[in-house]
Amino acid sequence: MRRLQKVWCSLRALPLWVQIWVGLILVPVNALPFFFLDTPTGRWAAWAAVFVVATNIPIMLIAGGMSRLMAVPHLLAWGPLVMALLLRLNNPNPGGEPFATPELTLLWTLLLVNSVSLAFDALDTWRWCRGERDIPG
Repeated sequence: MRRLQKVWCSLRALPLWVQIWVGLILVPVNALPFFFLDTPTGRWAAWAAVFVVATNIPIMLIAGGMSRLMAVPHLLAWGPLVMALLLRLNNPNPGGEPFATPELTLLWTLLLVNSVSLAFDALDTWRWCRGERDIPG
């Protein structure tokens, strides 16, 4: 229980804008694909989200909080996902059927949010590689 408390305190020690970004934008948007598993966009994004959660939880628990190392799995998941979504936009369906509006909305939302996340994650990965390994809180 103590480790979870440290992780929570570390999250709360982050700047407010980061807490809002993670808690109200990044996590909810990347949870949406689980409601769209009947679409390619939903399946691909759900797998990416599962990978991020499965890799970030151990990093948080071992580090005792919000480590910049958590950005690396984001790069590994969101980078290929963004590329796959861009390709899907270019060729939505082999049969030429148009996108259903909900999937297209999800796709654009994921592209926007995860592209912004990739910028933050690239910076955090670079900073972690340069030795910035402090844990907030």
